[in-house]
Amino acid sequence: MLKLYNSLYKKISEFKPLGDTVKMYSCGPTVYSYHHIGNMRAYIFMDIIRRVLKYNGYKIEGVLNITDVGHMTSDADEGEDKMQVASKRENKTPWEIAKYYEDFFFTQTKKLNIDIPEHVVRATETIDEIINFVKVLVEKGYGYETSKGIYFSIEKFTEYGALSGVSLEDKLAGARIEVDKEKKHPADFALWVKAPKEHIMQWQSPWGMGYPGWHIECSAMGKKFLGDAIDIHTGGIDHLTVHHENEIAQSNALEGKQVVKRWMHVDFLQVDGGKMSKSLGNIFTVDDLEKRGYNPLAFRYFCLNAHYSKKQNFTFDSLSSAQTSMERLYELTFSHKNQTGLNNLKEYEEQFLEAINYDLNIPLALSVLWNMLKETNKSNEVYKLALKFDTVLGLDLSKYQPKVHEIIDEVRLLAEKRWQAKKEKDFKTADEMRENISKLGYEILDGKENYQIVKK
Repeated sequence: MLKLYNSLYKKISEFKPLGDTVKMYSCGPTVYSYHHIGNMRAYIFMDIIRRVLKYNGYKIEGVLNITDVGHMTSDADEGEDKMQVASKRENKTPWEIAKYYEDFFFTQTKKLNIDIPEHVVRATETIDEIINFVKVLVEKGYGYETSKGIYFSIEKFTEYGALSGVSLEDKLAGARIEVDKEKKHPADFALWVKAPKEHIMQWQSPWGMGYPGWHIECSAMGKKFLGDAIDIHTGGIDHLTVHHENEIAQSNALEGKQVVKRWMHVDFLQVDGGKMSKSLGNIFTVDDLEKRGYNPLAFRYFCLNAHYSKKQNFTFDSLSSAQTSMERLYELTFSHKNQTGLNNLKEYEEQFLEAINYDLNIPLALSVLWNMLKETNKSNEVYKLALKFDTVLGLDLSKYQPKVHEIIDEVRLLAEKRWQAKKEKDFKTADEMRENISKLGYEILDGKENYQIVKK
């Protein structure tokens, strides 16, 4: 039985899909800058959910959005559009900026073995759907027009704050002194922004030329590809109080019901115990880690060692430790390949399933894998089960090939044991050792008083 935490109800509960296919929406990147390892933890989290669902036999229809317009420099719809800022900074068009950083994002996800959802959707490709969504909200009385755009009236939506636990009174108390006097409530958020003439990215709408607000994009894309009932919506914990609260308001207001059944959030990745900051010089991409000599999957392995609901602290010492452990995991897994020992593996398979199915307890699932590899006889069945576990872990265990000196060390040890068995006239063991040596790509040439190891 698969059980998952729901941020909306603040508890773990049994996962029961709404239909034959699990519908899952994941907040994707805003493609205005390089995506760092903190961002990547959120997509590894998304990937793990998808892999666990598949391990349990579910089919998935997933959506990952690409925000290439409409995300302001503040999550509260203040400042400039991030794409516009990047365009000025790099002296390129927003379209060039979006293409460059989107391509960069997908090079990072590929290096981390992140399973990309079935639909990758750009905000600029969904303008018609966004406009229609806003029109209906206005018709239903949830949206209203000001000189700056169309805003959602949070006071009209009585359930506002259910996800974050922040009431309208709290929102009012936390509002800045200088507020937009045209807004009915300081926390009302933009559905559509009226664009000044100099704004590069803008489209015709019933309210004049403009561009979408950030929050409406996700709701419109979700509706377009997944309909009015979504099983799981994922994102970073930083989205919970504003972006996802606003998504809930506009989607539920439009449909007149709860659209997303389960909200799931991954906590922050810290660096050296604090926030990542350009001023501190501690923002790293996967490419940066690779340039320092780390396997990108070492960062994935590092992330797998902490539960998604907990903050995780990144240091290069911890990454080095993760890489060392992962390399040992590769070696230990490979040592079982093509071996003939017998084991009862049912208990390990049950333990692994129980771990991943209780709110994605991947650290515990990893320990089950380690115990199986260490506690069992060398067996190809162990190797195959490890590869099955790896469909969840995503560490490429099947692609590992030992270095030449590692093979030679293992072959030498087997050859010595074989020679000893032969001297003791234990020819059955000697033959088994010869066969194992052969599987590693070497042969033994016996002499009267010694032997020679040669590569086949």
